[in-house]
Amino acid sequence: MLLWVLQFCFGLLIANAGEWLIHRYLLHGLGKHPKSFWAYHIYQHHPIAWQLKMLDPGYQKWPELWNSQAKECLVLLIILILNLPFFWLLNGYAWAITMSVFGYYFLHRKAHLDIHWAKIYLPWHYQHHMVNPEANWCISYPLFDCLMKTRNHKHKNK
Repeated sequence: MLLWVLQFCFGLLIANAGEWLIHRYLLHGLGKHPKSFWAYHIYQHHPIAWQLKMLDPGYQKWPELWNSQAKECLVLLIILILNLPFFWLLNGYAWAITMSVFGYYFLHRKAHLDIHWAKIYLPWHYQHHMVNPEANWCISYPLFDCLMKTRNHKHKNK
């Protein structure tokens, strides 16, 4: 049981690190190149969220063919598929990754549908969109932002 709990905690740590790395280096790094697969984040998701003060109407319905939300879901599905073998090897780790992927999606979606909620429960993500898009890379919880010193606490009440 202790081993499972340790695996689970390690999985949560890896999931948060992965969230930070993907957001910072893939979505905002490679995503700066307009022809990149990752460009949807910079050229679709961010401008919409900025214009609508954090709201992203793409989350109001099932992802449409190849829009920002569909690409996000594809990436999350790939992570889940790559995680499958770990259910046999490191079960606690695999459950943590799986729960983190679903948690990420539902938190991210909720934050872009309920701005008031986002300001209260995910202020770091609200700040990422409305104050400084070059900080606050974590969505679910800002552990790696704190560790990597990319957490920006400035608040702009829009």
